[in-house]
Amino acid sequence: MTCEACRTIPPVIAVGYTPKGTYSEIAGLKTYVTGSPDARVGLVDIYDIFGLSSQTLQGADLLAARLNAVVLIPDFFKGAAAHHDWLPPNTDEKMAALTAFMTNSASIPDAVVVLGKAIEEYRARFPSAKKWGAFGLCWGGKVTVLLSGPDSPFIASGQVHPGRMDAEDAKKVTIPHIVLASKDEPADVVKAYSEIIAGNGVGGHVETYEKMWHGWMGARANLEGEESLAEYKRGYNQLADFFEKHLEKADAKI
Repeated sequence: MTCEACRTIPPVIAVGYTPKGTYSEIAGLKTYVTGSPDARVGLVDIYDIFGLSSQTLQGADLLAARLNAVVLIPDFFKGAAAHHDWLPPNTDEKMAALTAFMTNSASIPDAVVVLGKAIEEYRARFPSAKKWGAFGLCWGGKVTVLLSGPDSPFIASGQVHPGRMDAEDAKKVTIPHIVLASKDEPADVVKAYSEIIAGNGVGGHVETYEKMWHGWMGARANLEGEESLAEYKRGYNQLADFFEKHLEKADAKI
């Protein structure tokens, strides 16, 4: 077996996946916890608007195994989640339901405040993890990037098929940051992100998965399709490579 083969994520289960983690209340939120509680590295995985989906839980398990990390998915929505049939919001009823959800359960400003405070409890609960990173899927990507500026509690961060992308957010990033975009994100904003991150002096990577749709690594992942399964695997391996590189080489933030 080659060294490169040793450094890949575990096999992905396409159908009937059984999550490896457990649930615990941390910082007032039900939280999915996977990986070793004695890990030296911690990662916060912020889900998309569809919440604790099987595909998202499996992604967290893959990263925990590959990075030998403890990975947390806090349930910001407290058991609520968007319904797949709300999208596209092409009726008044769908638009009203989605708007109410985004304003209340999925308020991005509220989630930023909650996560900013929760990191201290994560450190207390998992004292061996001296280095913490974070990434988000869609909605979670916006939460993550807003906590990636000056005085960020994280060493490195990322966004996958980001929601509500704004180049102004990229200008405020002060830590290594990865963006894995789908073909559905606005190309001009992705390009602006790429240019800003390439020139900010702290490192990072921006890439578009040209054949993948918004959601291919989260709740809308199709793990039964040959191409989409391969790109799901590639995306999680790419995240693992990024966090391995930046968390391992960085000085710990205590």
